[in-house]
Amino acid sequence: MTATEGVEAVVGTTGTGEPEPIERGTTARGPWSRAWSRFHKHRLAFGSLIFCALLILTAIAAPLIAPYGYEETDIQHKLAGPGAPGHLLGTDLLGRDILSRLIYGLQTALTVAFGAELTALVLALAIGLLAGYLGGRVESLLMAFTDVMYAFPSYLFAVVMVTVLGRSIFALVVAIGIASWVTQARLVRAQVMTLKEREYVEAARSMGAKGSTIAIRYILPNAIGPILVTTSFAIPAAIAAEAGLALLGLGVQPPTPSWGAMISEGSRYLLAAPHMLVAPAVLFALTLLAFTWIGDGVRDAFDPSGEQR
Repeated sequence: MTATEGVEAVVGTTGTGEPEPIERGTTARGPWSRAWSRFHKHRLAFGSLIFCALLILTAIAAPLIAPYGYEETDIQHKLAGPGAPGHLLGTDLLGRDILSRLIYGLQTALTVAFGAELTALVLALAIGLLAGYLGGRVESLLMAFTDVMYAFPSYLFAVVMVTVLGRSIFALVVAIGIASWVTQARLVRAQVMTLKEREYVEAARSMGAKGSTIAIRYILPNAIGPILVTTSFAIPAAIAAEAGLALLGLGVQPPTPSWGAMISEGSRYLLAAPHMLVAPAVLFALTLLAFTWIGDGVRDAFDPSGEQR
């Protein structure tokens, strides 16, 4: 019998900082390894991860994959239905290929979503870390600012920002990112306030480590689990926000394709050309569901009781 097999239970650490028992006869694994194991067992989330990876690759390779440019028109086949010659999903009222515009619209949606979430995450980490670690007057000022932003409707704030900055991908990234960092900042602050009292942080402090080193090297890595969960749910929210702004006429400038603009345009031709609405609406719904299921899987992966489910 090996030493590992002779141990009744080995205590590990989960992403939440709680102890987790490991059954006898198993080898102790790190928290990331256990989280990946749980995520991999979540079939719906893992399948959604593969689907979203394919979407990202499609968006990156859009110029190579799309059969036409998103501005190219085929006047002879305006409002052609699915299966029309050279147009698998048909064309719109200007004769533009819907499949090509869906692919380029995917590029727009993912660029805005990931860019906005990166912006929100940077703001949330900066404000949450400073407020949670420094405390005192700095925390009071930062959290007062956070409360003001929280009280202001985020969607209305995004509308105002786009109106001021203009209709562009950059404006959408900045507007949605700045409008969506508040909840994550509160979470980061709560995690930092909990973790900064742990023994390993006190040990690092007693050894003369700087505050910035302690916050970035010792506290942030142990708070990353809950942050990843909120980030995974924020990405589909950003995709929906971009489409919502496009429905209001505040999306990217035409002729750059956007799923929201395509859905809005298709709804006006629902009886004459239903394919103009169905194709972007179905892909939009599937993408949101896939990213949401990934969020469910990430949440369960960092749940300490996930192994017993």
